[in-house]
Amino acid sequence: MIQITPQMRILVAVEAVDFRKGIDGLAALCRQVLEADPLSGTLFVFCGRSRRALKCLVYDGQGFWLCQKRLSTGFFRAWPKSDSSPALPLDPHQLSTLLWNGDPAQSQAAPMWRRVTAVGAP
Repeated sequence: MIQITPQMRILVAVEAVDFRKGIDGLAALCRQVLEADPLSGTLFVFCGRSRRALKCLVYDGQGFWLCQKRLSTGFFRAWPKSDSSPALPLDPHQLSTLLWNGDPAQSQAAPMWRRVTAVGAP
């Protein structure tokens, strides 16, 4: 089972990919296009050309997980875009928003990290 944790690194491929690709093809894209190691534990998110479906690829230490979500109607409207980078990082709450066909740029949550001070400390 794939578990999305607050510490997980998530990368979204900006360009659409050929959805005939399986684990090996997507892992090769991670290395060649995204310049990232697919064995690092990073969760990679890919979108098909029609934007009706997305695939998530992650390595859990024993093997790869490949998940696909296909919308029954419509398409993913708010797919992240970039002019310079082939992949963009997402926070876990942004991925959750994207999976529910929302705009991850519009999702709001508490900061991922903030300094905690003891009560009465200067």
